[in-house]
Amino acid sequence: MGLLIKNARVVDKYLDGESDIYIKDGVIKLIEKNISNVDVDEVIDASGLVVMPAFVDLHAHFREPGNTEKEDLKTGSLAALRGGYTFVNLMANTKPPISSMEMVDYVLDKSKELDLIDIHQVVTVTENFDGKTIDHLDSLDLDKVKVISEDGYEVMSNKVMLDAMKKARGHNLLIMSHAEEMEISKEDYRIAENIMTLRNLYLANETEVRIHMSHVSTKEALIQIKYYKEAKNNVSCEVSPHHIALIDSDYRVNPPIREIRDRLAIIDGIKTGIVDAIATDHAPHTKADKEKGAPGMVGLETAFAVCFTELVDKKFITLNKLVELMSRNPSEIMGINKGKLMEGYDGDVVLVDLEKSYRINSEKFHSKSKNTAFENREVKGKVVATVKAGKVRYRNEDYNI
Repeated sequence: MGLLIKNARVVDKYLDGESDIYIKDGVIKLIEKNISNVDVDEVIDASGLVVMPAFVDLHAHFREPGNTEKEDLKTGSLAALRGGYTFVNLMANTKPPISSMEMVDYVLDKSKELDLIDIHQVVTVTENFDGKTIDHLDSLDLDKVKVISEDGYEVMSNKVMLDAMKKARGHNLLIMSHAEEMEISKEDYRIAENIMTLRNLYLANETEVRIHMSHVSTKEALIQIKYYKEAKNNVSCEVSPHHIALIDSDYRVNPPIREIRDRLAIIDGIKTGIVDAIATDHAPHTKADKEKGAPGMVGLETAFAVCFTELVDKKFITLNKLVELMSRNPSEIMGINKGKLMEGYDGDVVLVDLEKSYRINSEKFHSKSKNTAFENREVKGKVVATVKAGKVRYRNEDYNI
């Protein structure tokens, strides 16, 4: 299949100018002006639109297996496409938890059958979140599993986490840290995040395992990350759109929405390179569960607009930098052939209208869940179409392309 995108403003980390893009057999073949005489099945006139590498989400929950009333692989994938994402890294806190290759293969096989987006399935650090058993890590297919995480919980034992990091280093696995001292978080979420951030960074420094700090939300945690990133090249981190955009909100997420000092520290960390990526922490819940206090919000369908509005439109960073945070860097962290508009890279791109202002309406979400702190918030930047492997997988109904 051949796809030719004409007359686009093409933006990557190092690109910003008008060009055409030719994708053939799922791969970018040409990026230059006035492409012609190529074999195509479809031509898109992208005049007035921006084309960027499709987004890559390092952190999401699709709730399958076990809680498909909240989300499943199909609805989560459709939500991803509507938000401009073609790759999602799924956390393991399902029911049952993802602690075996049987469960990994269930997710991967179903995702392949759906043929919507690419998915990587994370495996738990301890077996079934029992906090102590790590023998299952020796049975992983390392061609399929690249990341382990106790997200949603935390490995509370220092010795177990040390041993898990040693094992992960031996298998070249990335550890994603959900930094929360869970006894302390009952009283103080800030201390809980900061103290566990320090522990995990210290142990990672000693074992030299690759560690990725998830949903960083405090100024103090960012200071610690900066220190350890400068000491060794084995640390990366992400922040979430809701921690970029919100302050002093009682909307329940974990970690909580923080204070103005934390928001400013996050934005400064983005500008200075301490923060490597923006990840959604897409966490679907039913209305009933949310009313009972379940933490989390959906984010795949709002992430780009929220981040563009808060970071680029307000001139904290350039659009090139936002592409780096949402596409290039997450792809490099995951070791996948995405995130760059270059010949030979996957033909995954997103077309956006940067001039379009609108109010977020959760009733239009493709996700089963509507739990968002951004309901009715005015934002700028509309995803018009999402292309996966040279095939248009999502088209916004308001545009004729």
